[in-house]
Amino acid sequence: MKVIKELGEKESELIEIDHAIYLGNYVINIYFNNGVSKEINFKPFLSSSIHPAIKNYLDETKFKQFEIRNGNLNWNDYDLIFPIADLYQGTLLKQ
Repeated sequence: MKVIKELGEKESELIEIDHAIYLGNYVINIYFNNGVSKEINFKPFLSSSIHPAIKNYLDETKFKQFEIRNGNLNWNDYDLIFPIADLYQGTLLKQ
């Protein structure tokens, strides 16, 4: 899922994740291709989820195994992925 940020009447910018750094305790600092970065705590989202596949990522070893694929933050071949718009705004919706 991509985000397109409107810059002007005929200009837009495709927002993608450039890289991300795991800081510990389920917090990831996400760097976007436009220079913006967001520090996001995923633990409240994971803890509040009732879905067992999402709860599996409370295993910190499993959670730390994310990768950037096609500009998205991705776990285990799209087993867990978040809309870039939510990550860019720094908000995660509870499941």
